[in-house]
Amino acid sequence: MTQARQLMNQLARKKENGTLGEWLAIFWLLLPYALMFSLFVAIPVAFAIGLSLTYFNSIQLPEFQGLLNYITLLTQDEIFLKYVLPNTFKYSLIVGPGGYFLSFFLAWMLAQIQVKPRTILALAIYTPSMVGGVFIAVVWRTLFSGNEAGYINALLIQWGWITKPIQFLQDPAFLMNIMIVVGLWSAMGIGFLAMLAGIINTNEELYEAAYIDGIKNKFQEVIYITIPSMHSQMLFGAVMAIVGAFNSGWIGVALSGSNPTPQYAGQLIINHIEDYGFQRYEMGYAAAISVALLLMVWGFSKLAYRLFSDR
Repeated sequence: MTQARQLMNQLARKKENGTLGEWLAIFWLLLPYALMFSLFVAIPVAFAIGLSLTYFNSIQLPEFQGLLNYITLLTQDEIFLKYVLPNTFKYSLIVGPGGYFLSFFLAWMLAQIQVKPRTILALAIYTPSMVGGVFIAVVWRTLFSGNEAGYINALLIQWGWITKPIQFLQDPAFLMNIMIVVGLWSAMGIGFLAMLAGIINTNEELYEAAYIDGIKNKFQEVIYITIPSMHSQMLFGAVMAIVGAFNSGWIGVALSGSNPTPQYAGQLIINHIEDYGFQRYEMGYAAAISVALLLMVWGFSKLAYRLFSDR
């Protein structure tokens, strides 16, 4: 009995040691991710939330004032309520879904052609997302320049439609619409590449089986085979489109050359944060606006997760 008991104790110790070893292996595997996540996400978010509860002008020590910044943002900031919030939702609800569906459509079109032209065209479509600022400075500002050197103005004057140049990039009637066009043009980023990869790697046998079962055209093929086969890429593309749409305030500043934009016509929430944080040095209030932006992005990302998640 004594020997049996000792043997059982030894087996129990080995089991405990094995479990501990597994936990240690998991710990060491997760440690780099946990450190990076904490360093670049969790700690900055916590710091921003804490700073949003204070008055901080970057010179004096932060002064705690509770929810005053949020109350001011939602009740007294006329620029935010009248211009920034409507502009942000208008831009994001057009450029986000529009760029997302345009990315999928272009990826699907490219998947139908040969490898070499597909690679060249994919690179050409993806390039604006990498060098958008340079293209805006060189191409779009030249196209919409407010003098006769601008291509659009030159054509309109040549055709006799106008008699003097239009200040496209300084006129509130045009600026937001031009921003939307530029936003859609530069929306083919990493999400576009993910969708292209997902479409290309869809199992061809699924399409063959689907046509045997009664699918008759390409539209049904996309709805019943392609999209269900690439939920992960669709979800990733949706999240990237949401983040990109809410983070595109630089477009209006690059086009108009100023922050705030003329008459706040192209002022988005990211511009409002930069205005208060880096021009007025009201860091606490800027942090409160950034927390509001974080909540917006989180809410739309949860919606995308519900739409495209496999669960």
